[in-house]
Amino acid sequence: MFRTCFASFSFLLPFTVFAAKTEIERPERLPEVEFPTQETVLASIDRGSAFLKKRQNPDGSWGSAHQTKGMNIFAPVPGSHRAFRLAVTALSVAALIENKAGDPAYAGTIRKGEDHLLERLPYLRRATPVAIYNVWAHAFGIQALARMRDLAAKHPDANATSRINRIEDLTRHQIGMLQRYESVDGGWGYYDFNAHTKQPSGSSISFVNATGLVALHEAKKRGIEPPEKLVKRAYDAIQRQRLPDHSYLYGEYQKWKPRRGINRPGGSLGRSHACNLALQLWGDKTVADEVHKICLERLIARNGWLSVARKRPVPHESWFQVAGYFYYYGHYYAAFCIKTLPKAEQALYQNHLAAILLPLQEKDGSWWDFPFYDYHQQYGTAMALMSLRRCLR
Repeated sequence: MFRTCFASFSFLLPFTVFAAKTEIERPERLPEVEFPTQETVLASIDRGSAFLKKRQNPDGSWGSAHQTKGMNIFAPVPGSHRAFRLAVTALSVAALIENKAGDPAYAGTIRKGEDHLLERLPYLRRATPVAIYNVWAHAFGIQALARMRDLAAKHPDANATSRINRIEDLTRHQIGMLQRYESVDGGWGYYDFNAHTKQPSGSSISFVNATGLVALHEAKKRGIEPPEKLVKRAYDAIQRQRLPDHSYLYGEYQKWKPRRGINRPGGSLGRSHACNLALQLWGDKTVADEVHKICLERLIARNGWLSVARKRPVPHESWFQVAGYFYYYGHYYAAFCIKTLPKAEQALYQNHLAAILLPLQEKDGSWWDFPFYDYHQQYGTAMALMSLRRCLR
């Protein structure tokens, strides 16, 4: 972490100089770094995948409500933990399909995880009128289902057609659940501290909207069209939370405090990529290559600010009100943004992303950023694995 923080301070002068020239904060340049080698990245992916394989629960899921350590977040039982476990399971299944679908040693692990999602996702609902954590599981679930469908289509067997149909039916069901829990403002939030209504009255949250829209686009690519109104309302909600400097408000409730730390470039480091990607996928031509480059360069140059929050147990206690759980989430969607660039321009950012993530892998093969019951190592590892996958040549 010291090296990462040092790197952020070393870029402080370029940021200051550039800020005097334009309103768009951007480092003047990024240094070239060597790619850690294909073999090194693959070895790291192997270790992370082995961690997930080892930590899978007997029922095929990942994560549990154990290891509270007296640092509980608001999580009404049992519904909150059903949502957490299904969201983490979806991410783990997606990561293993991306990295180990062709490895016979992981076939049983992946299949058990898939079966758990097929059996349990249809029954997931919000925990209480206040806690709507289930939206994460619906969105990440759709992403996992998309990869499950691809895998079933690549390796057909006697039951492949019926399995694909079941996956597609569940994808439509999860889209329907996103409709059910859509905010009155469009998009989604994971809390409703307002009227606790049937249709949530809580604030639309920019990065939740982005997560949902990216998932819906993956469903669309596989022939499952989400409702146009659902997409447009979430898209419009992100646009309302978009700032001219390519940062995004944490949520629509922040609209009267746009220069609060959490809404500035340093506070938006973990959100900007997901929001940029979602807008671009759904047709926003203003999110061009240059916008992705600006935000990627910020993430790399100011990575120390994001890293300072990593592993802190209290959400939003760090500078710019950054929470630890934004770390791997931010790099995950940054990796997707890198892949939207022309191939000739991807290497610089891939090199930096790999150089950031590899040293953070724990001795047991995991990555984690926020002490969160027994879910943090699993989701951190899954996101890091999918990020590193997009760094491979």
